[in-house]
Amino acid sequence: MRACVPLIVAILCSLAWAGELESCASRCNEKFNRDAACQCDRQCPRHGDCCEDYEHLCTVQEDPEEPEPFLGLEEEMLEAPASNLYSAPSSCRDRCHEAFDRHQPCHCNARCPEFGNCCKDFESLCGHEGFSYSRDAITKEELQSVSEKIYRADINKAQKEDIILNSQNRISPSETRDHVDRCPEPLFTYVNEKLFSKPTYAAFISLLNNYQRATGRGEHFSAQQLAEQDAFLREVMKTAVLKELYGFLRHQNRYSSEQEFVNDLKNMWFGLYSRGNEEEDSSGFEHVFSGEIKKGKVTGFHNWIRFYMQEKEGLVDYYSHVYDGPWDSYPDVLAMQFNWDGYYKEVGSAFIGSSPEFEFALYSLCFIARPGKVCQLSLGGYPLAIQTYPWDKSTYGNGKKYIATAYVVSSTR
Repeated sequence: MRACVPLIVAILCSLAWAGELESCASRCNEKFNRDAACQCDRQCPRHGDCCEDYEHLCTVQEDPEEPEPFLGLEEEMLEAPASNLYSAPSSCRDRCHEAFDRHQPCHCNARCPEFGNCCKDFESLCGHEGFSYSRDAITKEELQSVSEKIYRADINKAQKEDIILNSQNRISPSETRDHVDRCPEPLFTYVNEKLFSKPTYAAFISLLNNYQRATGRGEHFSAQQLAEQDAFLREVMKTAVLKELYGFLRHQNRYSSEQEFVNDLKNMWFGLYSRGNEEEDSSGFEHVFSGEIKKGKVTGFHNWIRFYMQEKEGLVDYYSHVYDGPWDSYPDVLAMQFNWDGYYKEVGSAFIGSSPEFEFALYSLCFIARPGKVCQLSLGGYPLAIQTYPWDKSTYGNGKKYIATAYVVSSTR
């Protein structure tokens, strides 16, 4: 019997150790541990392998998570001050759904009711929109479920034979700042341009040249260009992809009518704000889909159609890629380096072969459900994460935020 005692003790210790590795207690922000049953590092939300108590133990008092190493923060996100943006820090005016900031005396994010640290006017200013009540919170599982439905609904995506991609040389994340062209051939060997005659593609493409890419130069739209924005929204709303998204958000108490949803999409994506001087020089759509130049660098530019068309005109030179997604059909994901008419993009992620409505829907979903945070989705059985950021320096409506940027940060570990 005495001989069994050490064995029993060893078994009990191993069970206790295993139990510790199923919780984030004393493990927040540790490095990835392949021996653990679940993870507590900063990347686990993107890969869907966090311990069940990760959010409770590790995220409550932390700033928004940083994205994967292969995708750095957008330039303007690094420059934006974390506080002092508002004239009334003890109020939620112009602050609804902002990211948690430990320097603020009270808060206006979706979880402040849960922790009892909301500003006094939170419910009157933010609660009516339905975004902020914990009872209406959209869960990770719901996001993964609806993203799979959107994925299946994308009947306008490219088929395998529609695109021949020549991704060539893959580099390490440490080499992305080298500005070295390691790919002598274009990224796109062939694209079936019949895709571009589909209504949503045609409406999307008509918008791409309506912008001045340099920040600091005001955007001024003609009546025709404004009509093109409305035409794009009309076309995408006809698709099964946007119908799926709207149905989900209405069920989640985000919108009470389709017109309310469309109006909000127009404001968040096409509403103008200033990234440079006082001029209204930017919008979410311009930044994410068309691309901008700020302080000598490419910012935004996360769209494969734009990339293909600029590459075809000789304005984009594909340098390399640092990540290629696991999908064996379209849409896929590529994180790449390129030169855009004299300006370098260190890492730019893009869906490849997706329809315009698919990207528009996923980025909108993540901005609405997880503004300023990593948004964990599932596409074709593979995890995928999208990072969005709101523009905090100006608002529309009753404190609603414009889209500053949205992009893929990771899929599989």
